[in-house]
Amino acid sequence: MKPAASEPSATATPGEILLAVVGAHLRGMPLNGELTRLDARFVEAARTSADYRLYALAGQSVPKPGMLRGPQGSGAPIALELWALTPAGFGTFVAGVPSPMSIGTVLLEDGRSVKGFLVEPEALKGAEDITALGDWRTYVAQSATTAS
Repeated sequence: MKPAASEPSATATPGEILLAVVGAHLRGMPLNGELTRLDARFVEAARTSADYRLYALAGQSVPKPGMLRGPQGSGAPIALELWALTPAGFGTFVAGVPSPMSIGTVLLEDGRSVKGFLVEPEALKGAEDITALGDWRTYVAQSATTAS
């Protein structure tokens, strides 16, 4: 029996590709269905190395963050989720990633490198730097409280 998408798996199986998501594709967020429709499996929560900055992007139809890697130690660990996809599922998913988002290599706090969401630097015009919050969920919760 396949594990539910909300329950962590031990790790990716041979042949699967790990994908790091930091925003709208997280469990419970608006775009998570794009992963689950491809039979992606939630593997674990993790954090990036301290080389990343997280931004709330302006002008997005679905609110989303952009993560950008800078020089070593120039950012903070950013909370993310790792999802396992088959190569076919990964290819289908990546083919649908719209600009200004991209998929690149993300360095995790524990030294692993995985594929994950990054943002084109051009998209940072008008974006809010939310690195100090450490994750997208905190930003969304604070934004909901502020809007109330």
